[in-house]
Amino acid sequence: MTTSFGATSTTDEVLSGRDLSGKRVLVTGVSAGLGVETARALAAHGAHVVGAARDLAKAEKATEGVRAAAANGGDFELIELDLASLASVRACADELLAKGEPFDLIIANAGVMACPLSYTADGFEMQFGTNHLGHFVFVNRLAPLLSYGGRLVNLASSGHRFSDVNIEDPNFERTQYDPWAAYGRSKTANILFAVEFDRRHRARGVRAAAVHPGGIQTELGRHIGQKGLEELVTTMNATRAAQGKPPFQFKSIPQGAATSVWAGIVADAEEVGGRYCEDCHVAGLLTGEGSDMISEGVRAYALDPERAAALWAKSEEMVGERF
Repeated sequence: MTTSFGATSTTDEVLSGRDLSGKRVLVTGVSAGLGVETARALAAHGAHVVGAARDLAKAEKATEGVRAAAANGGDFELIELDLASLASVRACADELLAKGEPFDLIIANAGVMACPLSYTADGFEMQFGTNHLGHFVFVNRLAPLLSYGGRLVNLASSGHRFSDVNIEDPNFERTQYDPWAAYGRSKTANILFAVEFDRRHRARGVRAAAVHPGGIQTELGRHIGQKGLEELVTTMNATRAAQGKPPFQFKSIPQGAATSVWAGIVADAEEVGGRYCEDCHVAGLLTGEGSDMISEGVRAYALDPERAAALWAKSEEMVGERF
């Protein structure tokens, strides 16, 4: 596995020299930010990219540059997917299954962050329901379309350090709601989903990894607001200063999307399978206390295979579907 990429690497640098002609990739959340850039980079290197988005009109406008950048046989198409509605998730998956066209890579990129307490169409807490359960059903339904050698990349976050999943109370029915705790639960779930998906599918040559894109200013932070973002950065910088580290620097969107395409296309499958990646490398375990979003590493609970299996079973129970 190459070690020549890092925190400042961009999507085009990571994919330099790669011919993705003939590859089919599915990316969720292509109406803004990382999803658009991920789709652009893949299509520009020859892949046929299927982009999923809740608001097709918004996505059509946002992805004009994706179509323009497509080269070497690359192409782009859009499908409608609302991850906060299992009816929409199942309809979209059924449409793709009916076509029967295989995928080499699925990038579960879409998500919400730190929103006020709200619920999906099916009554799930919004962040857990959208970030995890929507993708859980969507990806598992499409798993038969993943070709031998295919991969799943789940967009997670260093925010997983805020909290482990709460399998006993996933909807905050008995726990006081906190937007960041809910976000942490959902991002831990994204990692655990990759761990268990990898275990279940690696025998047929399909692997899964979770990635942290880094700190990027995108629409994901719309519920925080500029003031909230400034306060968050101030807190992080105080922590970093106490650790003797330089101030936090936001990544550009091409830098943020680089780890997704690195884990999905470039990295050795055996190295990243069932792992959590950041800055275009596999992250080590994070030791010590605290929930700093910026320091490197992954919490052990997010890679716990028993926790991953338990979450899978709970998720099946919640959505009423077994995989």
